[in-house]
Amino acid sequence: MKSKKSLIIGIAAAVAIAATLFFLTKKEETPATDEGAFEISFNKQGSLAFLSAKDNDTLSVIDIEVADDNQRRARGLMYRKSLPADAGMLFIFDTEEIQSFWMKNTYIPLDMLFINAYNEIITIHANTTPLKEWNYSSTQPALYVVEVNAGYCVRKNIAEGDKIIFER
Repeated sequence: MKSKKSLIIGIAAAVAIAATLFFLTKKEETPATDEGAFEISFNKQGSLAFLSAKDNDTLSVIDIEVADDNQRRARGLMYRKSLPADAGMLFIFDTEEIQSFWMKNTYIPLDMLFINAYNEIITIHANTTPLKEWNYSSTQPALYVVEVNAGYCVRKNIAEGDKIIFER
């Protein structure tokens, strides 16, 4: 009888410990407000210029952070509260293919520019909606994606067909 009682106490203790660990380590769903966002400092890793398709004139230059591996690409600009006005993130992929992004855990409305291997902007999704899980995809295969603050493309007259150049 003592061993049965000890076994029950042991199981109860194990369940209590497991429940405590579960609730201490469980990540809550990110709320639909900016309460879950925190400030991640922008880390300049290069610069990128947008060039007019008509005359190759420079339309704008931004500072960039680079996301060139799976971990950085997966994180992107998630959880950030802000992005400097003339800054953005350049995503570099290993292969040119249809690219697809979402805004889950992204608190900043963005313009997403999809760019092919010839550095030509092939798709722009302007003013994306923060915290949404639907996909924003390229209309053609893309090797790069640039994310900037929403409205940037309109303010700088950046359009599909324009090009980019960047340096790290």
